[in-house]
Amino acid sequence: MAEAQNLPVGSTTAGSVAVAAESTVATRMSAPPSFDVADFPVPHGREEEWRFTPLDRLKGLHDGTAKADGALKAEIDAPDGVTVESVGRDDARIGKAGTPVDRVAAQAFSSFEKATVVSVPKEQVLDQPVRVTLHGEGGTTFGHTVFDIGAFAEAVIVIDHTGDAVRAANVDFIVGDGAKVTVVSVQDWDDTAVHVSQHNALIGRDATFKSVVVTFGGDLVRIHPRVNYAGPGGEAELIGLYFTDAGQHQEHRLLVDHAVPHCKSNVVYKGALQGEGAHAVWIGDVLIEAAAEGTDTYEMNRNLVLTDGARVDSVPNLEIETGEIVGAGHASATGRFDDEQLFYLQSRGIPADDARRLVVRGFFAELVQQIGVPDIEERLLAKIEAELAESV
Repeated sequence: MAEAQNLPVGSTTAGSVAVAAESTVATRMSAPPSFDVADFPVPHGREEEWRFTPLDRLKGLHDGTAKADGALKAEIDAPDGVTVESVGRDDARIGKAGTPVDRVAAQAFSSFEKATVVSVPKEQVLDQPVRVTLHGEGGTTFGHTVFDIGAFAEAVIVIDHTGDAVRAANVDFIVGDGAKVTVVSVQDWDDTAVHVSQHNALIGRDATFKSVVVTFGGDLVRIHPRVNYAGPGGEAELIGLYFTDAGQHQEHRLLVDHAVPHCKSNVVYKGALQGEGAHAVWIGDVLIEAAAEGTDTYEMNRNLVLTDGARVDSVPNLEIETGEIVGAGHASATGRFDDEQLFYLQSRGIPADDARRLVVRGFFAELVQQIGVPDIEERLLAKIEAELAESV
């Protein structure tokens, strides 16, 4: 297992299956955040934030040629007390959690007709998840969804993406003081889909936010979770799982911005890859600003390469502007099967193919069990089993 941890700025560890490097967060964006698409130049692929993305597979989302000519079937199943509204771009909740940071996100903001706002009243504890099902029926669509969680409320939100689509969207999470929120976003698109989405979370004082991003389908999927804190005591946990098949490009770019004191964050993303041209990208940015004393943060990315022809780019970044912190660290590891684990299992009579499946299931099981939604956990384990059946 090749590993890079706490490297000096600009250093790299490169091999046939992975690249891990570190650079400052401040240099990662070519333009400041903006709601206006005109503020972002058309990317050419040499910018830091676009250098891993195959622009020709974005179907025009990045250069303005994509037109809203598609259909997306959206269904929201919400428990009693939760309200669902369709609002205009001038609603005060739109953009409160974050601003587009690249041209596709700005294009999505400029192009949606109506935004959907899902609100959970303060102090309400939901006994069932809020389920949002988005099924693409072809063509290009843009969207904006806001989840507004009141103070001291508790909610689980499941966002499920299926079907075929070219989709650009912004998804905002406004987490009130003392609230507890778990969000599960599943990308289980058809193999031809393109999905680019920026997730913005604004975490209130003493609030807890868990993000679980699961990516299996799509030709190109690029998800950009971003976390900001509105007051001290906030905690963020970002969990990710991805299984990248032949020809797929799956990219997850994260930013946790610690700008207020005494907040915590923990990031764990794991991926498995198989097949010629399978390409996974993980960018983990953590910024600890000068005012963020007492910060406690850690991020980790691990990748398991199952076959030849797959590629991983894993780039953890940590920028610290104050020495008055509890702790900060990051790690990135990419490798093939652990021969010792396989030997141990085979020495106890388990056939080689079954042993490989057990190793991969164990690799993912720790994260799947943290989702907390039984039907989603069962579905993902079944999906992992189906993927493994193709590789062994």
